[in-house]
Amino acid sequence: MKLIIAMIQPHKLPDVKKALFDADVHKMTVTNAVGCGQQKGFTETYRGVIHEVNLLKKVRLEIAVNEPYVQLTIDAIIKGARSGKIGDGKIFVLPLEQCIRIRTGETGHTAIG
Repeated sequence: MKLIIAMIQPHKLPDVKKALFDADVHKMTVTNAVGCGQQKGFTETYRGVIHEVNLLKKVRLEIAVNEPYVQLTIDAIIKGARSGKIGDGKIFVLPLEQCIRIRTGETGHTAIG
């Protein structure tokens, strides 16, 4: 079992969701986030005052998958999120020690679905 965390551009979320659904991955958690990386932000002028914006809007996806779906999920996220420009995002793959479905008490691989 793995936990896949992806940080992507907000406008790419519909494309990533479509790619995930096409790969038969339907369970995910989506959170709005802010952060900075290689983009380093930008400056803008508002009412004559220069503002430095270095925390940019991102979307964080968290997807728990069983081993056969790890590479399928990664490939789907890349397919939906890649534009080829700085700021496309990152994918982190972490081991998932345990999963418990609260409703039924199932654990492990069956709890993920």
